[in-house]
Amino acid sequence: MLSRLAAFAFVLFAWVATLHAAEPSGESLRVATFDVDATPPVGSMMAYDLAKEPGELGLRARGIVLLGAGEPIVLCAVDWIGIANESHDAFREALAKAAGGSPERVAVHSLHQHDAPESDFSAERLLNDAGLDPRQYAGHWQRQVITRLAAAVREAIPQAKPVTHVGVGKADVKEVASNRRIFGPDGKVRAVRYTSCQDPDLRAAPEGTIDPQVSLVSFWNGDQPVAVLSYYATHPQSYYRTGVPNPDFPGMARFLRQSHLPEALHVHFTGAGGNIGAGKYNDGSPANRLILAERLADGMRRAWETTERAPLAPSDVGWIVEPVALPPAEHLSIGQFKKQLMDRDPMFAAKNEATKLAWLQRCAAGHQIELSCLKLGQARILHLPGELFVEYQLAAKAARPDLFVSMAAYGDYAPFYIGTAVAYEEGGYETQPTSSNVAPAAEQVLLTAIHKLLED
Repeated sequence: MLSRLAAFAFVLFAWVATLHAAEPSGESLRVATFDVDATPPVGSMMAYDLAKEPGELGLRARGIVLLGAGEPIVLCAVDWIGIANESHDAFREALAKAAGGSPERVAVHSLHQHDAPESDFSAERLLNDAGLDPRQYAGHWQRQVITRLAAAVREAIPQAKPVTHVGVGKADVKEVASNRRIFGPDGKVRAVRYTSCQDPDLRAAPEGTIDPQVSLVSFWNGDQPVAVLSYYATHPQSYYRTGVPNPDFPGMARFLRQSHLPEALHVHFTGAGGNIGAGKYNDGSPANRLILAERLADGMRRAWETTERAPLAPSDVGWIVEPVALPPAEHLSIGQFKKQLMDRDPMFAAKNEATKLAWLQRCAAGHQIELSCLKLGQARILHLPGELFVEYQLAAKAARPDLFVSMAAYGDYAPFYIGTAVAYEEGGYETQPTSSNVAPAAEQVLLTAIHKLLED
């Protein structure tokens, strides 16, 4: 009898042990942080100009790896104007491999500073194959940044810190953002108030539709912050075309906050700021860069001071992906672009036509852009492509007022500006044929996907 009981106890123990070994909830959450130099070397082409000196602040590529909730989740923000097509793929694939996960659980975003590089390996390949100068798309040193990023992720993971809580906070940023589109009495755009504006009448116009809030999501190990993610919707330019790589006022604000909170890596993302800029409060004077940076940093500080923490367990973390096929703009023609390429038209590279051809070819091949949402308890972080209008961010927040919703735009840069459907009828720079690579129907595609991602 005792031998039978002993045998039964052994089997029961083995069965329970197997169950516990299979339970993912037994793994604790951890966060690894990474930060590498992404400044272009002197003599290399940035989006508009050659880099003539490295600059004082330089450009960064930084982010986090969240471990312990299934496959690793990687969030990365890069101080470049845009990362498009095959470049965006390459960043995600390299970071996924370094973290030991899959690309669909990697979000890579540029901040969209203008004294910064533009990356598109698809455009580089098209231009090289045609014997044309790839200009800003020359990717040799850009691939070195990807290699350094991957190495930094591999080195960071063994040093990952436990995560016990998530924090959320928000605050209005004062006198930075304003809508770029100034409307006339006929409901059409009568003028564009660019990121720097010297016209006193345009600067006197109201702020217009903006999202004034900067949102902060933070990861904590007990009472110690490990990483802080910030989200704010505006074009990040004060002035540019200097030939000196510069992270502009959002990068300076990030630097200021990092200086006040050195124990936690600060990672900043640009929200849906396609039709938002600092033009109402910025005449382009160099002195305004620091003023705008201090105003944004002040909003970040106040958002930090309002941060509320909640316990975070692996079961509170989720990652949802929604692939979408954005409809390309009807005015874009693969045949016309290919003819320009075959004719070796030097303006083909100068006018960003190569990245548009690559985008069209990917659309024709059935390529879909993966939108994603990171769930952290009651917080949601959406990851979207292109230069989204702020209305998409406001719609996402309105869809789930019960949640803390933040948005990072400027993922895959290939679509360029993505306006609302009505914006294409209103005129203005952002929705003209040279600025937007998508059709007005993109609005319904994106709003449908956003609502799906925000469903529990």
